[in-house]
Amino acid sequence: MAWKTLDQMDISGKRVLVRVDINVPVEDGRVTDATRIQRIAPTVRDILDAGGKPVLLAHFGRPKGKRVPEMSLQPLVPALEQAFGADVVFVADCVGPAAEASVTALQPGQVLLCENTRYHPGEEKNDAELAADMAQLGDIYCNDAFSAAHRAHASTEGLARLLPSCAGRLMQAELSALEAALGEPKRPVVAVVGGAKVSTKLDLLGNLVARVDYLVIGGGMANTFLAAQGVDVGKSLCEHEMADTALEIIGKAKAAGCEIILPSDVVVAREFKAGAANETVPATDCPADAMILDAGPDTVSRIAQVFEGAKTLIWNGPLGAFEIEPFDAATNAAAAKAAQLSRDGALISVAGGGDTVAALNKAGAADDFTYISTAGGAFLEWMEGKTLPGVAALG
Repeated sequence: MAWKTLDQMDISGKRVLVRVDINVPVEDGRVTDATRIQRIAPTVRDILDAGGKPVLLAHFGRPKGKRVPEMSLQPLVPALEQAFGADVVFVADCVGPAAEASVTALQPGQVLLCENTRYHPGEEKNDAELAADMAQLGDIYCNDAFSAAHRAHASTEGLARLLPSCAGRLMQAELSALEAALGEPKRPVVAVVGGAKVSTKLDLLGNLVARVDYLVIGGGMANTFLAAQGVDVGKSLCEHEMADTALEIIGKAKAAGCEIILPSDVVVAREFKAGAANETVPATDCPADAMILDAGPDTVSRIAQVFEGAKTLIWNGPLGAFEIEPFDAATNAAAAKAAQLSRDGALISVAGGGDTVAALNKAGAADDFTYISTAGGAFLEWMEGKTLPGVAALG
């Protein structure tokens, strides 16, 4: 891998500009979910332990180049102090005299939090002058925001080209996990791709069929693939206009030796609500007045069988309408199987994307997966085979 880690940098006595993603939910001035903050703590602690001075750069919300008081990072200070076990000093800008003075005044063992980078219009434009001004604050640049690495902004891409650069611990973990899953994976590789629409995951499906041995398609996307092959899916969520595209993906998979697994049986209901009356039928027998809301037990058995023979699993998206019972059954059962195999050391499992993380947490399986990515867009773009500017700039 082309990028360096903190272990390869001489940090002692140096000012380390750390790009982090702490875009966390805040209500009434208090952080309500500190997961993203906790995940950057190892990087900050390692810099402090090595005698460095961490200077945090981060965005918050979408202020669009203006100072929006409710998008200030200042309310995050108590949560950061708790996570780091260190004194966090806040400065109301990320460039200029005040920021430079705060960096100079920083004492050993302290962390500096700079104000929202997106208060500056040049941030999202990757403005060279803004990046140069930010570079004045540090001796080393450390990117620990994989979730923002698909954007070429001043603090994610421009800055990396101006200072000696490395990946932080979270970025390092993300890249190592994704490299293990898609770069040079242990085979056979199985990918689970679910969700509502084929149209939002075209690039992903196109890239995966050439890289994996099995592709499990679930959720509303599976209905589109079934319909493309002449199956009547009743009133199910389905993109009938994507039929040709679905057939093209099936053709690509065949040519690449990738087996696509679609539901062989499905759970159908007449209404979309928790506890709705439902029945399990063959995938080819969906009643005209019903909707497919989950994969059936035979499909889950086939998925479990594929998991048992696999060495690597990549998961993005649920298999059914996991938000409401009982249409979470297939997702829960498949997730439990993947978790058990991962726990036993038989499977490397990497998952990511908002719905995916929520579904795996709901299934009680997330803790046993090898790696769960907190990145949404960046995780998807990596899986689509795209170059991430924030990662490329570290090379």
